Amino acid sequence: MKRIFDLLLAIVAALILLLPIVVVGLMVRLTSKGPVLYWSDRVGKDNVIFKMPKFRSMQMGTPAVATHLLTNPDIYLTPVGSFLRKSSLDELPQLWSILNGNMSFVGPRPALFNQYDLIELRTQAGVHHLIPGLTGWAQINGRDELPIPQKVAMDIEYLKRKSLWFDIKIIFLTAVKVLKRDNVTH
Repeated sequence: MKRIFDLLLAIVAALILLLPIVVVGLMVRLTSKGPVLYWSDRVGKDNVIFKMPKFRSMQMGTPAVATHLLTNPDIYLTPVGSFLRKSSLDELPQLWSILNGNMSFVGPRPALFNQYDLIELRTQAGVHHLIPGLTGWAQINGRDELPIPQKVAMDIEYLKRKSLWFDIKIIFLTAVKVLKRDNVTH
């Protein structure tokens, strides 16, 4: 049921967001050198690595680490990077990952391939068996500000409570957070 929900919602969202996707792609292309999309190595279901697309918000050559680990992330941002991140528009290409089954709308956010502490804690808790999500319970309860153990605790809570209705609640709360720009640090 979850896969059917994801497919239907992704198709509808892609159709509705087609114009914004094209506009954001043009903004990235016209304001910085390099590709429009950044394909990040992420950890998927059962710890399988997959390529997750995002609109490129960072300059070419930025270290491949979580943004909060950079000493001064602002120096790496493209001219439109801050806007894309704060508005979450950089996440729009992830609809592709939902359509091809690497991601769901709701689940734990996919870890970077080198976030070993997060991957280990999720694996120990069985969270790694979930398909990662565009948004998740941890994202609406702190996003970037959560320490890793607390983020994993939220992922475990999602694992225990997962249902279509809980996913719908998380999607609704995510929309509210994005519109209010809550818990966005970069």
